[in-house]
Amino acid sequence: MSPVRHRAGAGPAWLARLAFLALALIAGVITSPARADRLVLSVSQQMVSISSSFSGAELVVFGVAETTDGAPLDDAPDVVVTVRGPAEDFTTWRKAQVLGLWVNTDSRTFIGVPAFLTVLSNRPTDEMASLTILRREQIGLSRNIFVQRVGSDFADVVPTDPFRAAFLRLQSAQGLYEENPKGVTFLAPRVFRAEVRIPGAAPIGQYQIEVKLLRNGLISATEQAHFDVRKIGFEQRVAEFALNDALLYGLAVALGSLVVGFIANILFRKE
Repeated sequence: MSPVRHRAGAGPAWLARLAFLALALIAGVITSPARADRLVLSVSQQMVSISSSFSGAELVVFGVAETTDGAPLDDAPDVVVTVRGPAEDFTTWRKAQVLGLWVNTDSRTFIGVPAFLTVLSNRPTDEMASLTILRREQIGLSRNIFVQRVGSDFADVVPTDPFRAAFLRLQSAQGLYEENPKGVTFLAPRVFRAEVRIPGAAPIGQYQIEVKLLRNGLISATEQAHFDVRKIGFEQRVAEFALNDALLYGLAVALGSLVVGFIANILFRKE
């Protein structure tokens, strides 16, 4: 009887193990990361030149998403293009009324944040992935990390922080920060373009382009590129002179001011 009982018990045990392996396989498929794609980028121009008459420029980012798993060509992913300008420090002040006058009473300094930041996508980023992934990947203008000096500590704060909100509002008003959920358009199911507007107030330096592809709420590819914003002509020579020979530049500016003042005094003095 014991052999019979052993064989009878072996059948259910074998089936249980088989069911467990099947469930593990299904769970692996469900929780597996997004399939990998290959992303190829091209920028319409590698340098934006700033002269005395510069009022802004536009450049175009082209991209091609190539699948590595034989996915159908009409399976278009979500695309987010983030452009960050050179890092700078900014101070945001809070005004309050003191004795009938509006004065600066408190401030917050943002450390090494992008002087220029634009986020372009083919649809609202809130619809692309979970909030956890969006925050981790810094997808969306409000989800970028802006480190602040808070007392003796350095940290990012909640999106509703008044200094953070004021900083974003001021940068957006100057055209330096922007988010456009219709900024990426598809020329073909896997070919896209995004127009990046560079305002006249854009700082000089190197700008980083980061493009992310998302499928089913997961990152499937990431690629980076860059371009430069540079002064040219007389403005560039003056800037280089001020940087390389600060003492001579200061003396020249002071002497020029004296000469202009002397000439103005001669021209406009009363007889």
